[in-house]
Amino acid sequence: MRLDINLASQPYEDARQFWMRWGTAVGAVALLTLVLLTLDVTGWVNARRDRAAIAEKQAMIADRDRLRAEAERILNLPQNRTTRDESQFLNELIERKAFSWTRVLESMEKVMPPHVHLESISPQLDEDNQLGLKMTVAGDSRDRALELARRMEESKRFSQTQVTAAHSEQSQTGDTERVEIVAIYVPEPLVAEGPAATKIAPKMEMKSKTGAKPKKAPPNGSKH
Repeated sequence: MRLDINLASQPYEDARQFWMRWGTAVGAVALLTLVLLTLDVTGWVNARRDRAAIAEKQAMIADRDRLRAEAERILNLPQNRTTRDESQFLNELIERKAFSWTRVLESMEKVMPPHVHLESISPQLDEDNQLGLKMTVAGDSRDRALELARRMEESKRFSQTQVTAAHSEQSQTGDTERVEIVAIYVPEPLVAEGPAATKIAPKMEMKSKTGAKPKKAPPNGSKH
């Protein structure tokens, strides 16, 4: 009978395999910790930058509100009430002149979803001399009317779009939903047109080249 006796004082261990296994795990944990730490530092830096930008914008808004309040205080003085009323009247005239039913309806047509139509629309100036629109739309789905409000807000011609009321009722035209919407109309910037600017430019260019003033044309019937 043969017996195998281990006379070593400690049992045999494969140290290389141990360090390969646990070293890989420790390295992975360290790499993950480094990635998380980098993301944390990056987020902190971005948050600090955002806070600084927000504080700057808030300071600009506060400064604008202060200037506006000071201007309103000056305009509300008794000696300036006539000027204030005249300026408000002129601003209203300018806003009404800039309002075009054709452009408003064209803008509405671009954002109008299918199976939704405009029933009524009325413009009015608010306290900030902005041209507000109050309209009523009808259709067979309230979701499409809400989509209209979303499209108006995303367009460049409308802002501050809000749904103020919604009703479900059956009409003779087959409409089951009627929604009231208010928005601020942003008219397109007016571009000056006309050949006057193009006619003046060649004369100025010729004068700068020659350095002499153009001669006046003789009156009709004069002799040379």
